[in-house]
Amino acid sequence: MNAFITAVSAFLPGQPVHNDDLERYLGKADRIAARTRQIILAGNGIETRHYAIDPETGATTHSNARLAAEAVRRLVPAGSKPSGNFIECLCCGTSSPDQLMPGHASMVHGELGIGPCEVVSTAGICLSGITALKYGAMSVAQGLGARAVATGSELASTFMRTSFFRAMQDKAVQPEKRKDHPAFSFEAEFLRWMLSDGAGAVLIEKKPATDGLSLGIDWIEIISQAHCLETCMYAGAVKQEDGSLRGWREYVGEDEAAGNGILTVKQDARLLNREVIRTLVGKSLPAVAEKHGLNPEDVDWFLPHYSSQYFREPLLQQLQDLNFVIPEERWFTNLASRGNTGSASFYIMLEELFSSGRLKKGKRILGFIPESGRFSVGWVLLTVV
Repeated sequence: MNAFITAVSAFLPGQPVHNDDLERYLGKADRIAARTRQIILAGNGIETRHYAIDPETGATTHSNARLAAEAVRRLVPAGSKPSGNFIECLCCGTSSPDQLMPGHASMVHGELGIGPCEVVSTAGICLSGITALKYGAMSVAQGLGARAVATGSELASTFMRTSFFRAMQDKAVQPEKRKDHPAFSFEAEFLRWMLSDGAGAVLIEKKPATDGLSLGIDWIEIISQAHCLETCMYAGAVKQEDGSLRGWREYVGEDEAAGNGILTVKQDARLLNREVIRTLVGKSLPAVAEKHGLNPEDVDWFLPHYSSQYFREPLLQQLQDLNFVIPEERWFTNLASRGNTGSASFYIMLEELFSSGRLKKGKRILGFIPESGRFSVGWVLLTVV
């Protein structure tokens, strides 16, 4: 692919939030939620994360669009700002846009206040940032523009606060029955202690940068398994007994929608555990490796996006089963210090590695970005130039 990443940036709001300080930002958890939090934090390996929340007032400090715009601004040298012709194509992915309409990329463009450009919003969950990256790369590679910017960003904290969960509680639900209520179920509480805020961005150009390192985009593969698996992670819907989703527009009246916890982000943890590695690695990597002639010894850095440290060992085991073993000293992740930032995670990992001084010319980076929404995966190969 004739496209190169010439700059990488990340933006994380506020100060790092340690596990002991979660209630200061998200609000006090009740007994059931606190017990779930203890279980989740014990296994996910996250030590600090960032929230776009003022801990003193509880107010949101940044919109999602502003988080993405801040990352884009950091693509240019310090003290400068994007000029009117800096971006010809702006591609923005997120699972948590600030509004249903208009598109997220339009709002980011408005925040940036730069000249006219093409804007593309990609929807989904963790993979939405990679679909934005692929669109931007294809635009440059096809000669449709000389310069594109792709972003991934999340404002997950707005879903995670205690006040939001309480708003999802049906007034008719008694406290002793809350554990059986969708808004307070393990499926909802599970993600409450997993997700956090942040944004990342890359500048894509036709040629490598004249100074410093660039990353050649060799290929990006995106594969969905929705044809054979039901939904696992979702919001704005209620999962039915047959596995289908009934969307928010099917519920008449705000009370009924709130009573079903319809706006909380939920995940079917059992389905996730059973399928996320087996399906998204086992059913995709062999075909991708064969298509591109990729061997494990070709990979100098492996950037896996996993939501929890819990999945690291199963991922390692699956790679061993496929005879595609990448030694763990070649793995790079910042989950422990940056948290799970969804569609921004790969960008935030890539920025830290890119800025670390550890990349050398000719080295190859393999990115693995799974999405449990209805089970999709992205594989990205980059070469340092």
